[in-house]
Amino acid sequence: MITGDSTVRLAKRALYTNLMPRSLAREQDILTRQASKRPPHLTSRRIGIHTSTAGGIHNAAERAYRIGCNTLQIFSSSPRHWAPYELSNPLCEQMLQLRSQYNLKPLVIHTNYLVNLASTNELFLKKSIEAFRGEVERALAVCADYLVLHPGSFRGTDREAGLLQTAAAIAASTHGLDLAQAGLTILIENTAGSEFSLGGSFEQVAEVIDRLRGIVPIAACIDTCHTHVAGYDLVSEEGIYQTLQHLDATIGLNNVKVIHCNDAKAARGSKLDRHQHIGKGTIGIQPFRILLNDLRLAHAAFIAETPIDKPGDDRRNVEALKKLVA
Repeated sequence: MITGDSTVRLAKRALYTNLMPRSLAREQDILTRQASKRPPHLTSRRIGIHTSTAGGIHNAAERAYRIGCNTLQIFSSSPRHWAPYELSNPLCEQMLQLRSQYNLKPLVIHTNYLVNLASTNELFLKKSIEAFRGEVERALAVCADYLVLHPGSFRGTDREAGLLQTAAAIAASTHGLDLAQAGLTILIENTAGSEFSLGGSFEQVAEVIDRLRGIVPIAACIDTCHTHVAGYDLVSEEGIYQTLQHLDATIGLNNVKVIHCNDAKAARGSKLDRHQHIGKGTIGIQPFRILLNDLRLAHAAFIAETPIDKPGDDRRNVEALKKLVA
């Protein structure tokens, strides 16, 4: 029998496969090529991309630097498996050393897609809490700045109960761990707003954040593709400023620590989460220019999760964002 949580699990596996096909064979790993003697051109903004950890977590820092990033996002373990994974101390130390050498900050970790802290299935919820605690422990081990989490699916209950359970499960997962002292903040990411998905509105993200204030360091990650397909206007000039005003009134722009910069393959309001290359989708290039140059967001890290359809797409999407900074 396929349960609601099984459906979520399969959907999230498809999400990773379709949106982030980061096979090293396909992207022609940049580490196999000779490094440039010139440092990459950087801007006044922190711009990066989700980066492979193949060969060791420290290799992600080297890849990000060679691609031209000054920030990066990674998975700390497989995004499609439950098996617990421990990072070796020597590799964590190498990662920290390379980040310092290349001035790569912040380091963002994206939580495993299988984790659903709003699940109504007791066994699945237990596995999700254990898996998320593992994510937090690995983030602490590698001295990450942010850990991004999708708030989950509330299938089998109502949205308000799902939001309440997600907040309670985050608190339970982090019990006894001092995130504040380590400088680690959990970021609740907005979602595309599909039928049972939490986080499809800024208000829902704000509610989880508000429930966790004083319990764990908590803030938000805003995904441009998710925002667009959830129905917010990012395309018209008037619309994007209204959307930013709404975001400020609910979550607070100062609480947006990471912006996932993804164009969209699907139409506004479609609820379909399909990422596209920067400037090549239904959002277009101008909204990214506005976001990157809005001084109220100058503190944020702008990180692409764009597909790699052919070698060099990662570098091209990073460069596309950097060229927009005034």
